[in-house]
Amino acid sequence: MAGIYFHIPFCKKACYYCDFHFSTSLKYKDELLASMHRELELQKGYLQGHVIETIYFGGGTPSVLNASEIQKLIDHVADTRTVLPNAEITMEANPDDLSAAHVGALRNTSVNRFSIGIQSFYEEDLQWMNRAHSAAEADSSVKRVQDAGFENITLDLIYGFPLLTDEKWQANIRKVIELEVPHISAYSMTVEDRTALAHFIKKGKQPTMNESQSAQQFVLLMDTLKEAGYEHYEISNFARPGKYSRHNTNYWKGIPYLGIGPSAHSFNGISRQWNIANNPKYIESLSQDTLPAEIEILSLADRINEYIMTSLRTMWGMDLNKVEQDFGYDYRNQTEINLQEFIGKRWIEISNNTAILTNEGRLFADHIASSLFFEQE
Repeated sequence: MAGIYFHIPFCKKACYYCDFHFSTSLKYKDELLASMHRELELQKGYLQGHVIETIYFGGGTPSVLNASEIQKLIDHVADTRTVLPNAEITMEANPDDLSAAHVGALRNTSVNRFSIGIQSFYEEDLQWMNRAHSAAEADSSVKRVQDAGFENITLDLIYGFPLLTDEKWQANIRKVIELEVPHISAYSMTVEDRTALAHFIKKGKQPTMNESQSAQQFVLLMDTLKEAGYEHYEISNFARPGKYSRHNTNYWKGIPYLGIGPSAHSFNGISRQWNIANNPKYIESLSQDTLPAEIEILSLADRINEYIMTSLRTMWGMDLNKVEQDFGYDYRNQTEINLQEFIGKRWIEISNNTAILTNEGRLFADHIASSLFFEQE
């Protein structure tokens, strides 16, 4: 099994916190889409032997594309690869793009899952983030998608920023539960270099993010969604039983995927590659039938560190038998030694030869993973 990721690098507005590759100009849209089709052709052999289980449109804002443009990319995948009949096909969308007409048109495509970037149901929060949609659109867009017959929906929320009180955060979570969506992704506000938010903080126009606030709101999130019947299956993701994101779950389980589009990443188990994050240069390269990608061959240490990082983020945990099988007894033995510190702190539990983060451990997931990493030989 494998997945295809399309990076659609266009947005109406630049969110102050975002450091993903995008452009607010649609000037090169047609040329870029043609280049993505060409890349699909040139990369025919990348996932050779794998059946495509998931297709994911991310960005940027894929919902700026019309239904025909989305379907043509899906059809091209099906024309050049074997796609499962029940493949999960996800499109990220901003609420302001989900008009009744657009949702109706998408209902006639192969898209069967929506990831809607709500972030907050409060107007002042959305303005602070420089989001393109309003609080009213946040609510109505979800209902329009549901009314059109889409059931497989995930909503994105952000916590841990200055305007968000615990009361507002609780109300955001409750709102999502009331909307009866089966999946929720929630992320702590992070300050990335070269973003407007980082600039505002540096200039003293905004306060720094508060780690204690973020941790407290993460705990509130975990407790509230557990009580509501959601499974906390990955650090930032919660779902009704069996409603996990198949595409993202495959990332965390090390399943190969091909990324198409500027800045898109690909992984085949032994190497990782990433496309240039520049729309005109991406187009120019593919016009010459040249893949605009850099490739990194992964060392043994790279691969085990990747497994440690991704597996510990999930409720399935890090399988020590798999560590031994894939990387050797010495790596398993050293990993078990390194785990003792975190078992003692009750941040990790061992069950059936599998290391799983406790609720408290999830607050320190990145620290724990990096502490378990192996150095390059």
